[in-house]
Amino acid sequence: MAASEMGERELPGAGFEKSADLMKLLPADLLAELCQHVIEYLLRENCGVDQTLLCQRFQTAGVETNVDEVRHVINTLSGLFSTAAKQQLSSDALVHTVTSHFTLPKQSLQVIRHVWNEEGKRLSEAEGTRDLLPALQLVDFQWKIGMAVSSDSCRSLKHPYVTVAMKLADYSGEVRSKVFEMTIPEFQNFFKQFKDMSVALENV
Repeated sequence: MAASEMGERELPGAGFEKSADLMKLLPADLLAELCQHVIEYLLRENCGVDQTLLCQRFQTAGVETNVDEVRHVINTLSGLFSTAAKQQLSSDALVHTVTSHFTLPKQSLQVIRHVWNEEGKRLSEAEGTRDLLPALQLVDFQWKIGMAVSSDSCRSLKHPYVTVAMKLADYSGEVRSKVFEMTIPEFQNFFKQFKDMSVALENV
């Protein structure tokens, strides 16, 4: 498929336009770092892209942004590089695709070109190229036991409960934290299901 034939479904206008506004503001080194994080995630060399950390780095560099805007950029670059890999686009074709839809500064286009020159072939040839957007990945899992002072699930005070904290990376590489509470019986059942899954996987 030629670069000009990459349709709206592959490169969503509204999403990329928001991302382009932020990419215009990023210094070349920070945009390159962001692109590299996304490429590494698509190659499954890391578990996800920490949007909160990147947002802090951008703000420290003087770029006014927020986590939602950073998430848009991560999602857009993930879709852009994934589609380019599936279609095995050259760096020229990739840059042409971007410029045919939106206007980016020359230095931003140079960063995208450079990253794709360095990593595009590897990503296109990587195992699983046809499915470059993996399902949710568990990045971190922690739990601790506490005593309830007030809780929706524990009706009496000083009732033991378990707090579970998980970090999950979604298809775009965005890392999100989930925290929830369970009663001891609920946690025991939760643990049993994990053991059952482990046994099942050992027999695969």
